[in-house]
Amino acid sequence: MYKTNSNDEVIIKILGKLSLEVPMLSDLQEQLKVKKVLEEVLYNYDVMTKETSLVAGDIIEKARIYIATKRLEGLSEHTLYNYELILSNLATFLVKPVSGITTMDLRMYLSMYSQGKKDTTINSQISALKSFFSWLQDEEYIVKNPMKKIKLTKVPKRLRNALSEEEVELLRQACETPREHALLEFLVSSGTRLSEVVGINKKDIDWNDMSLLVIGKGDKQRKVFFNTKAKILLQKYLDTRTDSNPALFVTSKRPYGRLGGRSIERAIDKISIRARIDKSIYPHLFRHTMATTSLNKGMPLEVLQALLGHEEPGTTQRYASLNGDIVKHEYRRTT
Repeated sequence: MYKTNSNDEVIIKILGKLSLEVPMLSDLQEQLKVKKVLEEVLYNYDVMTKETSLVAGDIIEKARIYIATKRLEGLSEHTLYNYELILSNLATFLVKPVSGITTMDLRMYLSMYSQGKKDTTINSQISALKSFFSWLQDEEYIVKNPMKKIKLTKVPKRLRNALSEEEVELLRQACETPREHALLEFLVSSGTRLSEVVGINKKDIDWNDMSLLVIGKGDKQRKVFFNTKAKILLQKYLDTRTDSNPALFVTSKRPYGRLGGRSIERAIDKISIRARIDKSIYPHLFRHTMATTSLNKGMPLEVLQALLGHEEPGTTQRYASLNGDIVKHEYRRTT
């Protein structure tokens, strides 16, 4: 039996093979020239691929077991969803048993996938595939790991641009509703992740201690704190509520459901538009801002690491950067 495929897949595979064998084709412009020639040659042809009952893909089947295993290990539903999407795309591209997948197959797939994508997005794909094929080898579904030779793309390390005090104040003044005031101040002072904010219930909060326990990455629990201003604004917001929903933040219209991640992003976007700040403002930026502010005020890195829920101090260092004047002062003081 034969199955008709798009010619694009064949062109990608030919380009991938040629780029490995012909050095000059590592240049993107040269690849585009060859791609155009191949498209012209194949314009009046339909490429057919052989498919027999003896050759069938089992990536989806193995992916289901893998996802179930990772769910038991405590990976977040967001991460698991991304893994499912990545492995589903792979299964569409490679219709063959996992035991027969080669490094070349995966290079061809990644070559196709990486077109027009950011390095960080490509690395997320590679990391997910590395995890999947390592698991396949550990579970003895495959003898050799075809992802072992594939390296992550080098991504330049850049410091995160935290919000300045002035920008934070402009955002505060741009808030119009009790919920906006409370949400913004809570994000600014607590440094919680978006997914963590979504999961918070009113009963979770210790008002006297101005703290609460959140469930972070890997289903790990940690204690976070918020300031007096956030406490006052949260209580004012809760006083306006007439619903019985247990969530800390709810929608503004009936039936007053728990406020989701996309709704929080939209709320922050509306505030930033009113504030007329000429930069992208999103919930995670407040986490970086809290980290940078705390570090510049003298908070020890290990304390900040615990507050943010990072396993490695290097991750915390990428989240926060010292003010240039502080660095200069400390240098002058110690030399």
